[in-house]
Amino acid sequence: MQHSSTIAMSAKTARYLLLGRLGFFGLWLLQPLWILWLAPPQLGSAYTLLAVLWLPLWFPLYGMLKGHAYTLAWANFIVMIYFLHSLTNLWVSTGMQQFLAVLELLLASMMFIGCTYYARYRGQELGLKIPKLKDDPRR
Repeated sequence: MQHSSTIAMSAKTARYLLLGRLGFFGLWLLQPLWILWLAPPQLGSAYTLLAVLWLPLWFPLYGMLKGHAYTLAWANFIVMIYFLHSLTNLWVSTGMQQFLAVLELLLASMMFIGCTYYARYRGQELGLKIPKLKDDPRR
């Protein structure tokens, strides 16, 4: 079996990787900027909120940098945190908080779409697939 770095990546796959990375790194930068400088929380500790919202983004960082399809696939579970956070802030906030929530929603959407399709197309290029239930020999 060939190593994944020796198998060519199509332009379409590379575009989805870029989209996913732009969304990811946008969220990665937005969280500390938002929480510590642009609109710190009025209640509670900014550092506790930073830990809750920024720490999950550190888990897929290595795989995101390396372009590991599996990492980008499971990173979609993490991006759900930012969908919920942004939608909640859109509903209850005004002013700068609402603007930042729109930006967070845009970045989370970029990451979700980019990671989803990158994992799908790169997995196909590498010959990876999830077996269909009808092909399971244990059935």
